[in-house]
Amino acid sequence: MPSAAVQLPDLQPVILGGDIGAYSLARTFHEAYGTRSVVVSTVSTGLVRHSRILTNVVEPGIDDADTAVARLRAIAAQHVGRRLILLGSADWLVRTIVENRDRLEDLYVIPYTTRDRLDLVTDKDHFGRLCAELGLAHPTTVVHDVAAGGVPDTSGLTFPVIAKTANTAAYHQVEFPGKRKVFTVATPQELAELLERIRASGYTDSFVIQDFIPGDDSGMRILTCYSDARGRMRFASFGHVLLEEHTPGALGNPAGIITQPGPEVVEQARRLLEHIGWTGYANFDLKYDPRDGRTVFFELNPRLGRSNFYITAAGRNTAELYVREHLQGLDPLPDDTPEVLTEEHLYTVLPRPLLLRYVADRTLRARARHLFRRRHATNPLWYRAELDPRRVAYLLVAQLNQFRKYRTHYPLVGSSTRSVVPR
Repeated sequence: MPSAAVQLPDLQPVILGGDIGAYSLARTFHEAYGTRSVVVSTVSTGLVRHSRILTNVVEPGIDDADTAVARLRAIAAQHVGRRLILLGSADWLVRTIVENRDRLEDLYVIPYTTRDRLDLVTDKDHFGRLCAELGLAHPTTVVHDVAAGGVPDTSGLTFPVIAKTANTAAYHQVEFPGKRKVFTVATPQELAELLERIRASGYTDSFVIQDFIPGDDSGMRILTCYSDARGRMRFASFGHVLLEEHTPGALGNPAGIITQPGPEVVEQARRLLEHIGWTGYANFDLKYDPRDGRTVFFELNPRLGRSNFYITAAGRNTAELYVREHLQGLDPLPDDTPEVLTEEHLYTVLPRPLLLRYVADRTLRARARHLFRRRHATNPLWYRAELDPRRVAYLLVAQLNQFRKYRTHYPLVGSSTRSVVPR
């Protein structure tokens, strides 16, 4: 039975994207309201193909704003009388929605912040200044104008450094050999060569070069917050990342998370979000710095993250907050609902033996085993409502393929040490 406290029979979610984040959003709506989302993707991916909880619409031209708007208006025309809510599963898709709000909000509820606030937090230089102003730990950062060419001044940094785009929407549009979401760069010469490849691809925005914080994937943290229409932070879920994905296109995305309390970090995020009047979901990437014991804020994603199901799995359905506030005119949280998730729950997109093989810390590995044994563990792709044998076959193959991916992109040096080849 649907789990939302107040049902909405005429609800129709429409989700842009075909990745695991989009599927996870569709699953949250199905669990809460029993509704089939419309998922609009550039191609029919295995994650959404043959699903019984969503309808997949393929739109190859979704990168073009006019094409995306036209398709979304056509979808709305096919669902007359329904209450439509529009979501995106990636930063560039959220930007498409926000920048075209005036062409869509006559048909759709759009639960995202304003363009000005979106620009403020997605500009890595501005975000760093905000962190400094409010006393949040942030890595030393140099922002380089790729179009201008030349070599950035990295005198304040110690190599190796991290390099990543300052504009995910613009970066999505280009391709070049060796393209990755995040680069670990060993020398100034390697950095100069990388930036020249990026410039030659046609990318004309900025690139961020940051201090490299030591530690493996288990040093990463994730925090997701929800702020209501008045800009008050109402909900938070903090998680300890066990392992990240390591294929070039998905590098840095959590592959295993344990939810846990994080009161100090939650209050720091509250200070930032309420300072700028943020509304809707915000997803923070963070890392624990063993050199000084601080948890460092890397960036704010203006949406539910790719791993958003870690929240729903731990007990707070993320779709319900959207629907209650924006479609039903209710308080985002049902009565007597805690504003912070604290109970431990394990989220993973990997087979159990693969995840445990790569968790080097014995205490973390023991916690993960304990949660598996208690059945407090969830893989968002395995859902009891999905019974199509073609989908089940795809998932079985995809899960086995995860062993090959990690062996190729993040190989273990030796099973006894659980150390990995640095990327």
